[in-house]
Amino acid sequence: MVDFSLSDEEKQVRDWVRTFVRKEVIPLEQEVLRRERANQPGLTADVLKELQDKAKASGFWGVQTPEEYGGMGLGAVMSALLEAELGRSFVQFRFGGHADNILYYANDEQKRRYLLPTLSGERKSCFAITEPGAGSDARNIRTSARQDGTDWIINGEKTFITGGNEADFTMVFAVTDKDKHSKGHTDQSVTCFLVDRDQGWRSEYIDTMGEWGPAALVFEDVRVPQENILGEVGNGFALAMKWIGRGRYMLPARALGACERLVEMAVEQANTRVTFGEPIANRQAIQWMIADSAVEIEALRWLVLHAAWVVDQGQDSRHWQSIAKLYGGVKANEIVDRVLQIHGGMGYTRELPVERWYRELRLLRIYEGTDEIQRRTIARNILKGHASVSGTLG
Repeated sequence: MVDFSLSDEEKQVRDWVRTFVRKEVIPLEQEVLRRERANQPGLTADVLKELQDKAKASGFWGVQTPEEYGGMGLGAVMSALLEAELGRSFVQFRFGGHADNILYYANDEQKRRYLLPTLSGERKSCFAITEPGAGSDARNIRTSARQDGTDWIINGEKTFITGGNEADFTMVFAVTDKDKHSKGHTDQSVTCFLVDRDQGWRSEYIDTMGEWGPAALVFEDVRVPQENILGEVGNGFALAMKWIGRGRYMLPARALGACERLVEMAVEQANTRVTFGEPIANRQAIQWMIADSAVEIEALRWLVLHAAWVVDQGQDSRHWQSIAKLYGGVKANEIVDRVLQIHGGMGYTRELPVERWYRELRLLRIYEGTDEIQRRTIARNILKGHASVSGTLG
């Protein structure tokens, strides 16, 4: 028998986060919108820390961080459920105590200098692989690192780096064997370096249509000691793929929560907005928008949870994560468009969060693997027999 119900523990954890978001996060939305209209950061560092401290006091710290490092060590399904709850607000709150997964591959000294301070919130990192000529095709990176005695000299530019403006160190990927790289042996020619900002790289803010700004990172003869190599020389691309594939299901999970909240707003608008003597909820055009959105939300929910379940089983989940991310990105954009349409002119203003979500959700179809890359992955798996349209039930 297939059991789709949550355990009592899963319900309790989810419900705590749902209550936290409703009581602590959503009330901040109007102030966040006001600050963003004034071109200020929506959530200040002090407010974010206060929220994280409140959550930590209740045991919510390092949701996916292993227990040995002081985290909750929650599995993928539980993490997806929590991410969906956080997604019900556009306020960019996340639980503290998190570090990029590849930092756990650091040696003891690197963990002391980078991993542990990141988990405690003392340090901030960013992952730097994307370049102006190497986005979806990460194998095309050109940033280089040449050896000079026991040091390495890094030159190049990274772009669209999330958190790059705030980070005090970066995990940067550079070509360390140009000959192998030119022959397509990326798995042997790229190395990951841990580079502190004060070692010489700089960040430049990139303005976008959203309320967040990624960064361009510039490396000009940045000298890095041998001991700052993460993993092994030439093994960087494997680490990069572990980072990229660490949890694509979390992106559509957050979009799932946003879509739920948006459709709830649309329902309220449809029931209260009166035209020609009756609520617009009585119009068939509006009813179909609500119906289509409800079906797509339910489908997305199970795609996300199934991808997370495969992760928890220790199986290769890349195919299922690609399906969830592709569907989530496309449908979230369709849903927010309908919700804006139902709100009419008010939905287009910056007084409501609808237009903000409209801009934010558009990014889901681009970062951490574009729609086209996900389709390529899905199609290749099926055409080569690595996956079947019969799915998990055969």
